[in-house]
Amino acid sequence: MVARSAATLITHPFHLITLRCMVQFIGRETKYSGTLSAFATIYREEGILGFFAGLIPRLLGDILSLWLCNMLAYLINTYALENGVSAMTEMKSYSQAVTGFFASMLTYPFVLVSNLMAVNNCGLAGGLLPYAPTYSSWLDCWSQLQREGNMSRGNSLFLRKVPAGKRYVWEEQRFR
Repeated sequence: MVARSAATLITHPFHLITLRCMVQFIGRETKYSGTLSAFATIYREEGILGFFAGLIPRLLGDILSLWLCNMLAYLINTYALENGVSAMTEMKSYSQAVTGFFASMLTYPFVLVSNLMAVNNCGLAGGLLPYAPTYSSWLDCWSQLQREGNMSRGNSLFLRKVPAGKRYVWEEQRFR
């Protein structure tokens, strides 16, 4: 858990820069032209804490996912699979991957909030209204997404959900 948290802490500034470079596409901006210029821009505009926007929900999600994954794998390996059968030994090796997938589905809201907070009010069009509301903290972001029923938006590649307020705008545009 400590190693995973340390890795998240070290890599978060790079994750933040990656997200912001992708969000630039929304407004056709070129605020961040490369890794070094992104570091300089973020430090100049937001200070050292700017590199860690969205870190808390990401850390919480990583720790919760790690605990869930290991706990479920232990329960499956100990109680659901019999010892001594060669096919079951192979199944035990897959249980970690399956439980990891399940744990990542359950902790997806932390990833979503972390990513939204990483681009929140950063000066890019994609992090400001009308594309995204401005949040005062990650808890504010969490509670607004929960109120709107959007805690799992973007979670599924195949079963996509259109937010309630957006559905009618899309249908009106489609039938014009």
